[in-house]
Amino acid sequence: MLEISKSIQNLEKSDIADNMYHYAYNTRYLLSLIDKKIALDDPSYMSSYRSFEGEAYENFIYEKLLRYAEENDYITKFILKGFHQNRHKAYANTLSISEKEQIVYRTKSREISEFDAMFITKNNELYFVEMTLVKSVLKLRRRLRKKKALLEIIFPHYEIKALIILNEGATGVKQFPDYCKVWFTKEYSAKDVLEYIQQPQAQKRMLQDKDKKWSSKMIEAHTLKLHPFRYYNTMSWITKTLRAHKKYIVDMNFLMQFKIQRYHDLYNKFYIGYMNVEDVRTLLKLDQTYSETQKVVVALEKKHTDEIVVTYYIQKARKNLMLYSFDKDGKITKEKKDPYGITVTEVFHITKQMDEKYLLTPSHIKTISKLLKERYKKTATHHKA
Repeated sequence: MLEISKSIQNLEKSDIADNMYHYAYNTRYLLSLIDKKIALDDPSYMSSYRSFEGEAYENFIYEKLLRYAEENDYITKFILKGFHQNRHKAYANTLSISEKEQIVYRTKSREISEFDAMFITKNNELYFVEMTLVKSVLKLRRRLRKKKALLEIIFPHYEIKALIILNEGATGVKQFPDYCKVWFTKEYSAKDVLEYIQQPQAQKRMLQDKDKKWSSKMIEAHTLKLHPFRYYNTMSWITKTLRAHKKYIVDMNFLMQFKIQRYHDLYNKFYIGYMNVEDVRTLLKLDQTYSETQKVVVALEKKHTDEIVVTYYIQKARKNLMLYSFDKDGKITKEKKDPYGITVTEVFHITKQMDEKYLLTPSHIKTISKLLKERYKKTATHHKA
């Protein structure tokens, strides 16, 4: 079974040789701060060091998991990454290894999810692993749903579970879903790794485990057979079907199907149409830089509470996307999306699909919002009962 070993719990280093020194670390900024002799308690140094230490912790735990999996008969397959595998290219629409040597699933142009580690058990369970030094795990809990939904879609023949590995003292762990197994390790320090990286003339050490003959359970990511999934094609199909009902502006029964809600967990938002700027200028407090011909894309966003709300996207330029939404007090919030994130590509893609049949009016939005609130209250009441 999956019980933490004393070696992992105590972060013992004796069995991983010098492998920690052979991973790529994003330390350019951190090293520049050290060169400038920035104080260790300076916020910029502390933030950069914490990020580096999180990277190191992930690599350390991965090395420990490799050996744990090799010795544990309950684990039948374990995905290799880093210098342990041979592929250094991410392939579209499958699990593979990114240029940063991480386990990823990506479309042709964008990465959908990254996994710290992954393995399969003899009970046909596929575990994805998350390890973090962060003490509050709220953001981690929100990420889990998307990753689980993706894996359930591409690996329907496995039961998807998660192994969460945290430092002692992490809070909020009782809020993890039932499919999560949680391990705690002692406090981790990456001082030795940072000291090694700071040696400019340090010779690259020979990997003591490089020639180790791992068993056949150690596999490359791309060898796992998965169910075909086309990210943008599926997104377009959902948008089309949501608006295809002859009587209703949005097909709520289709939206609330279990299968579709699993896709909602993955995408986080479904696009349902567009509005004219003049119809939302006052609502969204838009200035005159937004022209009358600008489309305002309307989406149904699924919050971490499972409530579904209406949000608005405006793409002023190919890489300039603004998200407008409302907080719990009804106050408008405005956020610029990552120009290289997948949402920018999604909105660009879906806008090309939307002809005049997808035009929505304020009356439509009022009706949709009312239906969503009624559904949420009904579901919440059902769960309480």
